[in-house]
Amino acid sequence: MDQGSGEYFVRIGVGSPPKSQYMVIDSGSDIVWVQCQPCNQCYKQSDPVFDPADSASYAGVSCSSSVCDRVENSGCGSRQCRYEVMYGDGSYTKGTLALETLTFGRTVVQKVAIGCGHINKGMFTGAAGLLGLGGGSMSLVGQLGGQTGGAFSYCLVSRGTDASGSLVFGRGAMPVGAAWIPLIRNPRAPSFYYIGLSGLGVGGTRVPISEDIFRLTELGYGGVVMDTGTAVTRLPNMAYNALRDAFVAQTTNLPRISGVSIFDTCYNIGFCNDSGSDSIVLFLDRTDPNPTSQ
Repeated sequence: MDQGSGEYFVRIGVGSPPKSQYMVIDSGSDIVWVQCQPCNQCYKQSDPVFDPADSASYAGVSCSSSVCDRVENSGCGSRQCRYEVMYGDGSYTKGTLALETLTFGRTVVQKVAIGCGHINKGMFTGAAGLLGLGGGSMSLVGQLGGQTGGAFSYCLVSRGTDASGSLVFGRGAMPVGAAWIPLIRNPRAPSFYYIGLSGLGVGGTRVPISEDIFRLTELGYGGVVMDTGTAVTRLPNMAYNALRDAFVAQTTNLPRISGVSIFDTCYNIGFCNDSGSDSIVLFLDRTDPNPTSQ
């Protein structure tokens, strides 16, 4: 759907009976949450805001529950477990933790720990919340555990088309003949999936930058995170400047226009039948530098 700010949405049912909601697919965070009534501060979403009072399977999580202990920044209010998640772009969600039934097509999953967000802010326009698929124990993948083998796959389509992608849980859905790279774990940030990036290229030319720019250090700093919930690829300044300059040098035939927001290199290609622009290449490291890789 053409809403949000570049994220990909999945349609799931929340509660009993299930209320259909659009959720942002986010591999960079753990908590599964939806906006809930009563909503003290909510952004606009496509579907009616979920009301726990209308769900027969909604059950609040107590402060003494082991589930509450697994949530970072958890608190207690009115004997209910409180959660709070802050995202890198300044977005946030705050509310109460609950166990609820989620429906994925014909598959019903009971007692999933979700956040019931009563105070929410961010660029999630259209979506009811986030489907956290990160590497932590509170993500949907972590909660499903052995039921899916700790694996999921997804197929993303170009935005603005009528086609739809897919999100599949379980190792049986892994594509045959696909190229594989290790997912690297960082003990300092267990929710993130890191990949090994060794370089960048424009067309057939590799950009002259050191691999060390992208390396995850032994102390857990640096590295490259794979995040479905982030619409823009971000690079260290040195790597970005080198890539931008190489791209500009090979696309002198394209009409430049003024930058927009965080984008400083923009073009008007609306009337170009063949832009002639060179593709940007990512060189991925297929070696496993970490015995804890997935």
